[in-house]
Amino acid sequence: MISKSSIDQVYETARLEEVIGDFVQLKKSGTNFKGLSPFTDERSPSFMVSPVKQIWKDFSSGKGGNVVAFLMEHEHFTYPEAIKYLAKKYNIEIEETEQTDEQKEQADEKESMYLVSEYAQKYFSEVLWERELGKAIGLSYFRERGFTDDTIKSFSLGYCLDQWDSFTNTALDKKYKLEYLEKTGLSIVKKQEGQEDRKFDRFKGRVMFPIQSMSGRVLGFGGRILTNDKKAAKYLNSPESDIYHKSKVLYGIYHAKQAIAKEDNCYLVEGYTDVIQFHQRGIHNVVASSGTALTPDQIRLVNRLTKNITVLFDGDAAGLRASLRGIDLILEQGMNVRVCTFPEGEDPDSFAKNNSLEDVLAYLESNSKDFIQFKASLLIKETANDPIKKAETVRDIVNSISKIPDRIKKEIYIQECAQLMNISEAVLFNTLAQIGKKDIADVEKKQKQEQKPFQVVKNEAVQEKLDVQYVLEKKIIELLLLYGDTTQEFDDLLLKEDEKGDLILEKEVVQARVFEKIFLDLQEDEIELTNAKFKDIYYKLIENLNEKEHFEANRFIGELNQDLVSEISSILMEEEKYILHDWGRKEIYPKAKSVGVGQLVSETILTLRCYLIKKRIGELQEQTQDPNADHKEILQEIMNYLSLNSLLGKKLARVLS
Repeated sequence: MISKSSIDQVYETARLEEVIGDFVQLKKSGTNFKGLSPFTDERSPSFMVSPVKQIWKDFSSGKGGNVVAFLMEHEHFTYPEAIKYLAKKYNIEIEETEQTDEQKEQADEKESMYLVSEYAQKYFSEVLWERELGKAIGLSYFRERGFTDDTIKSFSLGYCLDQWDSFTNTALDKKYKLEYLEKTGLSIVKKQEGQEDRKFDRFKGRVMFPIQSMSGRVLGFGGRILTNDKKAAKYLNSPESDIYHKSKVLYGIYHAKQAIAKEDNCYLVEGYTDVIQFHQRGIHNVVASSGTALTPDQIRLVNRLTKNITVLFDGDAAGLRASLRGIDLILEQGMNVRVCTFPEGEDPDSFAKNNSLEDVLAYLESNSKDFIQFKASLLIKETANDPIKKAETVRDIVNSISKIPDRIKKEIYIQECAQLMNISEAVLFNTLAQIGKKDIADVEKKQKQEQKPFQVVKNEAVQEKLDVQYVLEKKIIELLLLYGDTTQEFDDLLLKEDEKGDLILEKEVVQARVFEKIFLDLQEDEIELTNAKFKDIYYKLIENLNEKEHFEANRFIGELNQDLVSEISSILMEEEKYILHDWGRKEIYPKAKSVGVGQLVSETILTLRCYLIKKRIGELQEQTQDPNADHKEILQEIMNYLSLNSLLGKKLARVLS
């Protein structure tokens, strides 16, 4: 358990915009920040961060909350892990009790896999630095590659002993379950009929490269063999698991994220050592696809941090043409792509190792080409004087241009391609149009194939019935969150009898805190919120506002269950939705919530009263359907409610006026 004082210190210190800025490229938008959603694939920003409220909201997915909620949603942290991550980021010492064996057993499956992976990383590092074989074999190898001790420690590199089950047995002795060792791929289990299962270390005799998420969690490993065993793969990665999906991970993203956002550019390389050597040389905005073909999910990871990506190829990279397909995927995401190749016989690892920082930066600056220039120069060499090959090359380049979502960029690239290939722009634009038509036809064909036979699609707009009570209850929660602890003036219209005995409304101005006014008004009419989430939030809010002198929404959210956090963030970030859509530019100016808070409170409570009275009248009218029953009392009750509704209607009209 983490102590309350430690949690309080984390909330007081952590800045939402700084934490989210490590994962998403944020741009200033008035007093807020906006960026692309880290939860959905989108081109226009719908992700808003409010430094004032310390709340974020993703309008595309509906998710939202405070700084802890973001880490729990984005990195799948548990609440304690999110607190620990923030404590580490802000150098806060936290008080906690050590996790017991029983607590380890009670951890859920995914969390157990994370725990096993984190233990494995520490074990491999310990072997590397403290065991004689680890130092003699693993550490020697890394030093021979030119890595300093600081670099080796920074990337948590390690070594797995060349023994069949050394790691597995040690982990089992530490009470980690074989089930999770197998699921993470760290151990291989072979079933034997009538005998005890045999257990092996997957990475036996390999130097270890931990693969980390954007927040630094260990997801899996890459292991390099050090012997000349031709039957064994040179590099071996963890298998796919619930926590490791290689198509969604970039090696080095944890170490590179801040530099990528700062430099507004990302260098993409192929291997682990390329990343580490560049980082050691002083170039930190570099990540690797770890030898796999580039995927849209990997590109989106970078796209959250920058729109600019520079792909670095080996000087003698085999299948360079095939590698260019990854560039088309990058273009589809609306990113700006440059390409740089190293001299023959060199790769990013060797080039960074053998040259100074100034020389490497100068080389990258002078040799990075726009993807059109690069692709054209590469493919033109292959065409020689063959007109058929040249035509195929032109179509190939135009096909890449067709992937770009921005029409202006498309036109500029077509003009550039026309000059490079010595061909008319008109022909290229016609080719681009043909590719566009073919893409549309392919999509339509796929949709027809996926459509079920005899399926009738009605193109009718289905109008959802407005849930008035839901809207009003949500408004009450909103008023409590935004203005609950403020003091306002209210025009109270009291129900009294005049000299003739008729009911009249008499105006009385009162001052009260908003939460007290709402609570007393609802209590007077014995009104309870019907929405389960709102009801839960309502009583927690009233209790919090009553007990604490100063109400802080961010801290209040931190005390809630996470299923309530998204609901509250939607309410708190309602105004930010207007900013996101830039309605002011369209001359639409939403009224500020702070204008006439007292009036808004009175209007909301009165509207809810009127709605509930009408609802009750409807219920009573249903009871009068039986023609044989005596409905005298029910009819009298209906008349009383109608009279009260008429008075409240007048009262509401006065408030609105």
